Amino acid sequence: MKALFDFDFRKFITPSIIKIVYILIMVLLVIGYLVFVIASFRANGALGFTVLILVGPLFVLIYLVLARAGLESLIAQIRTAENTAELVRLAGGTPPSEQGSFQINPAPPSGPAAPRMPNPGPSAPRPPAGQTTEGGSSAPPNPYKQ
Repeated sequence: MKALFDFDFRKFITPSIIKIVYILIMVLLVIGYLVFVIASFRANGALGFTVLILVGPLFVLIYLVLARAGLESLIAQIRTAENTAELVRLAGGTPPSEQGSFQINPAPPSGPAAPRMPNPGPSAPRPPAGQTTEGGSSAPPNPYKQ
C-alpha cells in the first residue's frame, strides 16, 4: 500500500496487482459472453446456438490471449527496469529512481565504460560535386544520408 503513495515512483505496484487485473478481465469476458449468448438467443435460436458453441468461445479465447500477452509484456518491461536498476546499483552507480524524477543538466558519463568520441582528424580533400576521384560523374549526393 505504501507503493501506491510513492510519488517518486521508486517501487512498481503493477506486479502486485496484475493477478487481480487478469482475473477481472476474465470475469468481464465471461459476463460479456453470457450477455452476448442471451441476446443472440432472444434474436434467433439458431444464432444463439451458433454464438454459444462457436463464435462466443472463439472471441473470449482471442481476447483472453491478447490480454494475457499485453499484461506479460507490461510485467517484462517492469522486470527489465528493476533488473537494470539493480545492475546499476551493483556497479556502484545511482539508479534513476534514487536521483529523483528528472535531472536538469545531468553530468556527462565518465570512467572506463563511458563512450568515447573518435577524433576524425583532418578531413581528406573531396572531389568537386558531381565528379568521382577518377574524373567521371556520379549520382548527386543524397541530402538525407549522413
